Amino acid sequence: LSAREILERVAAELPMEPLLRKRPSDTALRFRYLDDGVEVGAIASITEPFCGDCTRARLSSEGELFTCLFAACGTDLKTMLRNGSSDDDIEQLIRGRWTLRDDRYSEERWQRLEAGLVAAATKVEMFRIGG
Repeated sequence: LSAREILERVAAELPMEPLLRKRPSDTALRFRYLDDGVEVGAIASITEPFCGDCTRARLSSEGELFTCLFAACGTDLKTMLRNGSSDDDIEQLIRGRWTLRDDRYSEERWQRLEAGLVAAATKVEMFRIGG
């Protein structure tokens, strides 16, 4: 089921209204229950991908920068850090990698699912990068 289908089923039992995102980079679809005003959210990275607005990066315990939670590989920062690279050099590497990133795992996975194709893609396991 897509996140929308799940939320529709919940709303059929517990009516709720959609809320706007507080920032364009927010990942959760937000809702408020009509009876008590409690807010709930759903992160639907596959059926409602937000790759184009993503502002998140992760640094693994092995010193690799990942520009996507579902990336297959990261960029080595540990070597620069251990070799005494300047803050400016490290910043330049991070900015350059972020600028050139082409991660679209969630969008591509949903396109494969809609086309009836196998959704599997090579990716790092989330526990390795703090997901």
